Amino acid sequence: MKKQRAKTYTISAVAEQFELHPQTLRLYEREGLLKPSRSEGNTRLYTDTDLERLEIILSLTRDLGVNLAGVEIILNMREKMDAMQREFERFFEYLQGHVEEFSHFTEPPPPEAGALVPFNRLKRPVPAKRAPTATKSAR
Repeated sequence: MKKQRAKTYTISAVAEQFELHPQTLRLYEREGLLKPSRSEGNTRLYTDTDLERLEIILSLTRDLGVNLAGVEIILNMREKMDAMQREFERFFEYLQGHVEEFSHFTEPPPPEAGALVPFNRLKRPVPAKRAPTATKSAR
């Protein structure tokens, strides 16, 4: 079985498709917004993932007027949110796989179970309000 190669596009094809000047794509690469791979001859090769990212960049800059620094922040936040979502999904799958194991944890453990912080210490009395202090009048 042969391994399928990802479809790639040259800088001129991408520039034409998105109605951009190739220098704009080079600028996005210099700014770290796009990271195309390179061929053996050092030609930039853009994947479908790169094109999806470019669409987001263009939407932010053209439609919403976001500058490149803002685009970088937004893209970084999106990546972090995606990572958090994947982590949450893994955790949720773990919980679903161990639901029987966790089902007996419906009530808090008894005091003799040896909690690190005794439960009664968590209920601290609320301090009474202090009476306002008299302030010196200005002369």
